Amino acid sequence: MRIYYRMRITISTPVKQSVEQVWEGFDEKLFLQLSPPFPPVRLLRFDGCRQGDIVRIELNFFLFHQVWESTIIDHAIGPDESYFIDEASQLPFFLKYWHHRHRIVKQGDDTVIIDDIHFRTPTRITDFLFYPILYGQFLYRKPIYRKVFGC
Repeated sequence: MRIYYRMRITISTPVKQSVEQVWEGFDEKLFLQLSPPFPPVRLLRFDGCRQGDIVRIELNFFLFHQVWESTIIDHAIGPDESYFIDEASQLPFFLKYWHHRHRIVKQGDDTVIIDDIHFRTPTRITDFLFYPILYGQFLYRKPIYRKVFGC
């Protein structure tokens, strides 16, 4: 029996809007704003953030392109917490597993956006090599969340 390990990244960003307002703001426009400058991303499909929706992008590494497709496997909307989970069905060669839970959690009068990511690359060594790269890619989102939803 093979045991599958996963690396985990969790980044929290407090914002000033309600859970409902933040949920409504998770749209195609925000998705494009959250994409870091490298690699450039071309959005091929964006259905939304509800179960069964698909998001498909093309990553441009200049000498080659890679497609990444994720399916929203679950979502819930509530007054104190809303979330959606995307899981990859097609990944770039450097990733073998991707599970991203986007949590929007009420905290007092404010809200916290939590990116909770589990991933795996082809080897344990590349997991550790890619960890800081992927962490930086999601850290890039914090000022965008704050600008869009207030801080």
